[in-house]
Amino acid sequence: MNITSFAQRIFLSLFLLSASTAWANQQVIPAAPQLAAKSYVLLDAASGKVLVENNGDQRLPPASLTKLMTAYIATLEIRKGQIGEQDMVTISEKAWRTGGSRMFIQVNTQVSVDDLLHGIIIQSGNDASVAIAEHIAGSEEAFADMMNATAERLGMTNSHFMNATGLPHPEHYSSAHDMAILARAIIEEDPEHYAIYSQKEFFWNNIKQPNRNLLLWRDKTVDGLKTGHTEEAGFCLVASAVRDGARMITSVFGTVSEQARAAETQKLMTYGFRFFETRTFYQKGAELTQAQVWKGATSQVKAGLANDLTLTLPKGQLDKLQAGMTLNPQLTAPIAQGDVIGKVEVKLGEEVVHSADLIALNAVEEGGFFRQLWDSIRLFFYGLFN
Repeated sequence: MNITSFAQRIFLSLFLLSASTAWANQQVIPAAPQLAAKSYVLLDAASGKVLVENNGDQRLPPASLTKLMTAYIATLEIRKGQIGEQDMVTISEKAWRTGGSRMFIQVNTQVSVDDLLHGIIIQSGNDASVAIAEHIAGSEEAFADMMNATAERLGMTNSHFMNATGLPHPEHYSSAHDMAILARAIIEEDPEHYAIYSQKEFFWNNIKQPNRNLLLWRDKTVDGLKTGHTEEAGFCLVASAVRDGARMITSVFGTVSEQARAAETQKLMTYGFRFFETRTFYQKGAELTQAQVWKGATSQVKAGLANDLTLTLPKGQLDKLQAGMTLNPQLTAPIAQGDVIGKVEVKLGEEVVHSADLIALNAVEEGGFFRQLWDSIRLFFYGLFN
């Protein structure tokens, strides 16, 4: 063997070794699992990005997933001080007579708001849902108006509620995507009350009922949220889990059984945690840069973001991202806090994967007469030479 041939073989061996190492380190993202369900969504809680969806915006009967909205409004009213957790609610005959899953509250008795909330979330009590709706809005019909207004505020564009329970009605519908949006709001806005969703059972009226979310027993990382079932809707489940500081939300509509909705949800969870990662690059309100201001009481304005810049991508891609900032030219006072003064763009190669407005973090008032005169002169010559 001559020296040239030997060197070529050595080079080829090193090349193959390098290539195999690079291949081993490369993250392979398989296709998302196909679930035996009418519709489903996998959503990253931090970024709000939908990672997997199938018929995610299809309008379907949500069954007892409706009670996520009922409970959300109840806890919102508590935080606003409109009702108290220890307020006593007199149970109406309508609430008592409501069929389906029940907390087994008795007509004309008094039950605390806190107990009703547990009965709604853990036992999926239709009776408790009607009772809390009547306590908050005077009637279930008026409460449905509150539900629809709240859905609009949250951006749930494929939802319309006619009752607080999810009992079948032709004009009562939601979607997998909308329920994932609602779940994210519940988790982010009120961690204290969200803890109720992880409780495995609730004891009321000498009856102990288990939480129907089987994943609470099967997966210690799962800490909520809610099941639903009617003949029309099938078996539904909105769930959430935290692993290594990352949170995923799943929303699955229309499976064939209680076991199936848990198993199909687990597939989505596993896929999300295995193949995606999330990172917050900038916190909202943090100063990212300062921009020059003309004709102002001060010559600089602090610039930052109105919301966290959080991205979710397939594993291995976050380290390849590059962020850049551009500021609007010739910013002139007055500038109000929150005014858009530039833009942040995050790129993966040449592709822009995210953009956000840079806003003024502080106000800049107009400067005095001489300041404005001097800056006008400077801007005149700046325009000539630029």
